[in-house]
This record gives sequence, structure tokens and C-alpha cells, in this order.
Amino acid sequence: MPDTSSRQVTITDIAREAGVSVPTVSRVVNGRDDVSAATREKVEALLRHHGYRVQRGPRPSRAFLLDLVFDDLDSPWAVEIIRGVEEVAHAAGAGTVVSAVHGRSASAEAWLQNLHRRASDGVLLVTSDLQQDLGPVLRESSVPLVVVDPAGLPPVGVPSVGATNWAGGVAAAEHLVRLGHRRIAHVGGPAHLLCSRARLDGHRAGVEAAGLVLQDELVREGDFRQGSGLREAQALLDLPEPPTAVFAASDQMALGVYEAVRRRGLRVPEDLSVVGFDDLDLATWASPPLTTVRQPLAEMGAAAARTLLDLADGREVPHPRVELATTLVVRSSTAPPRGLAASDTESGGK
Repeated sequence: MPDTSSRQVTITDIAREAGVSVPTVSRVVNGRDDVSAATREKVEALLRHHGYRVQRGPRPSRAFLLDLVFDDLDSPWAVEIIRGVEEVAHAAGAGTVVSAVHGRSASAEAWLQNLHRRASDGVLLVTSDLQQDLGPVLRESSVPLVVVDPAGLPPVGVPSVGATNWAGGVAAAEHLVRLGHRRIAHVGGPAHLLCSRARLDGHRAGVEAAGLVLQDELVREGDFRQGSGLREAQALLDLPEPPTAVFAASDQMALGVYEAVRRRGLRVPEDLSVVGFDDLDLATWASPPLTTVRQPLAEMGAAAARTLLDLADGREVPHPRVELATTLVVRSSTAPPRGLAASDTESGGK
């Protein structure tokens, strides 16, 4: 009889007990034939002992189910990605399972176990450090993977969909330079994320192209949330010579900058111009409406879902790395610095 007290065992536990790799267990679970008979017998015995149902035969050609996996779901940014994925999935007659693994390996293991049971057509992994760990396991299990807004360089052979983060950073900096700003600060996202580094590098390139220097004291690291925008903007406003403009690497952090300005009795854009990144709905409703770099989030989700469906149907992906264009959207949060007349600056924006 199965050991019913151990039904929550993970594939990693089975691999450890059998003395084999996690991909080897995944191959057995998915009925792959590239495992030695002795190893298969040992793993299957442990799976039976722990009550884990072994899938016999190859994976179904189509389950009409896509797995969409985030580290967290606490941002309107994630909603836009979901909207794009769901639109394409619905049109294809497929369902979407949305999960958050919170960056924890235990959560990832539980999700991976559930994935095998669902026999999903494939996985869309969004801005997650798990891409390096899950990529090989999914590949060994013959589960297609597409990475959306990759946290780092995607595993070899894994398609990805992102945005032109570097170009967006350049556009934000050039807009502020054209308005006459010379001390332009940057509040970035987590430095380990590829998109954060690209936005900062683009900002730096735009500033340096104007013959200016992005000083170290003007570069701050946040976490894409409002609280970090508030914290880092307060530190910038405490400088002996505060910036006259801030490029925040997310709209949420830009709103945190707004709050720091309000608490000082100052105003946007009269005392501090602010540019965000994403163009979420909240950017339009901010007071004043936020100048921002539009990241086509829904379109990114849709493009990734189409790529995953192609892989599930056995079609080749002609362009494994896709970057959709960002666009500067000029609203009312940017203006020439105080004391510099508008007529002294070159009109900017698109």
C-alpha cells in the first residue's frame, strides 16, 4: 500500500532518496524512455511507495492549458501581462493557470509537481530568477518554456519576450535633457534584474550623449514599489544639491517620488520633474499625470503566449529573442527646471 503519510513528497525528495538527479525523476514521471531500466525501477518503486502517480506513455499532444508563473502577483504590472496571455489563450481555446512562487525553492518544487499532474502544454515564466533552475528540468520533461521579461540571460534554447528597456532609458534621459535638466537622478529596480540594468544603462547613455555625467550620488536602487521610490527620493532631496529631475524605473516608484515631493512641501513638476516606466493605468490618474516610458506589457504577454502555443504544436520559433518597442509618453509631470524659461529649451516628447 502507498505510504499515505508522505503524499506531499516532492520530486526533489524522490531524487535525493533514489540517488539520482531531479531531471531523471522527471523523465520517469513523464514516461520518457531515455532512462536505464534499473534506474526506472528504483524511481518508480519510490514513487509508488510515496503515493505519487506515475504517468505512463508520452505526454498528451495538447492539454489546452498554459501555466503562467510569476515571482509575485502584487503589482498592476502583472495584471497587464495576464491580460495579454489570456486573450491569446482564450482565442486558441486554451485555459490559463496563474501561479506565484515568491522566489522560494519550496514553492517552486510544489508548483513543478502540480505542473506534471496537469500535463500543461507549456510554461510562461515572468521576470523570475527561477529561469536558470527550472529551464533544464522543464526541458528534460519535454515541457516547452518561454521567458517573459527575463531576470537574466535565458537558458540556451529558451525563447524570451521582453521590451527595449535600454532604449526606454535613453528616451527618458533625452527628454529631460531637452527640457534643460542637468542633474537627473535615477531610481532603479533591483540591480540583479536584467531590465533594471538596461534602464539604468540607457539613462546613463542618454545623459552622457549630452556631455553630462551621471554622478554616483544620483543613482539609487529601489524594488519597483512605491515605498522604495519614496525612500530613495527622500535621500535624493536631502543632498546638498538635489536633482531637478528623477527618472524612476517603474510607475509605482515614480508615485513614491511624488509622495516624497509632497511631504517636503514641493510640487511636481515645478520643483522636480518625474518620469516613470511602464505606463500603467495609474500613470494617467496621477496628479499631475505622469510622463512615462510605455512598456507594452499586454503585447509582451500575448507574444509570449503565441510563441508557447507554437512550441506546443511542434512549430519552430524563428526569433527566439523578441524585444517589443518602448515609447515615451509625455504628460504633465515634466517641465523645464525652475528658473529656466520654456523658450530656452527644445521641445521634447513624441
